[in-house]
Amino acid sequence: MRQVVLDTETTGLHVEEGDRVVEIGAIELINRHITDKKFHKYINPERLVSEEAFQVHGITNEKLSQSPIFREISDELLEFIDDSDLVIHNAEFDLRFLNNELALVGVHTEKELQGRCQIIDTLELARTKHPGQRNDLDSLCRRYGVNNSNRTLHGALLDAELLARVYLQMTGGQATLLDDQGGEAPTRDSNKKNRQQIKNSDALVRAVATDEDLALHEKWLEMLRKNA
Repeated sequence: MRQVVLDTETTGLHVEEGDRVVEIGAIELINRHITDKKFHKYINPERLVSEEAFQVHGITNEKLSQSPIFREISDELLEFIDDSDLVIHNAEFDLRFLNNELALVGVHTEKELQGRCQIIDTLELARTKHPGQRNDLDSLCRRYGVNNSNRTLHGALLDAELLARVYLQMTGGQATLLDDQGGEAPTRDSNKKNRQQIKNSDALVRAVATDEDLALHEKWLEMLRKNA
């Protein structure tokens, strides 16, 4: 089974107001084992980063001005996530931005990534497992003993790495492979079989965030900015 744990950073919170993606980080899991394959790009959003967003991730406009635009990395991104299940924390937020970027460059993946990949939203999974508790990434790291001491600012690759470890702990721990070489790569048919097993299991939840979830997410970001 191939899964990709993914995170993004953006110029702001409102894709409908023109905010864009500035960083994408993704980690590959094969049969619940973190591999050495990663996808990480900074992206020129062709607009300025808001001060509020800068306080969250610390990515400067100067750095982004020297980065590729989304069109230049879109094929590489799609190739990396192809034939995988996407694991994302608060998936609705990231998917809205990524689908918008793909639409802007004329790439249609059955209209949105949800039509291309199975989506596993770890925020919804955490809320199911830990109702009434804080389920942001930092809280989950503490709950599952994942070291997040390097996370002074948000970063797409770092957050994807932390989320991968949290997700494995939250869903039963990292599997041991049959051999040190990682075994045979999963096929399209084996992925379909494993996705059906996921659907039949109560261990994982596929869901998207509601408007209330997004509002809570924005309140959380505001709290981070105030405490920065």
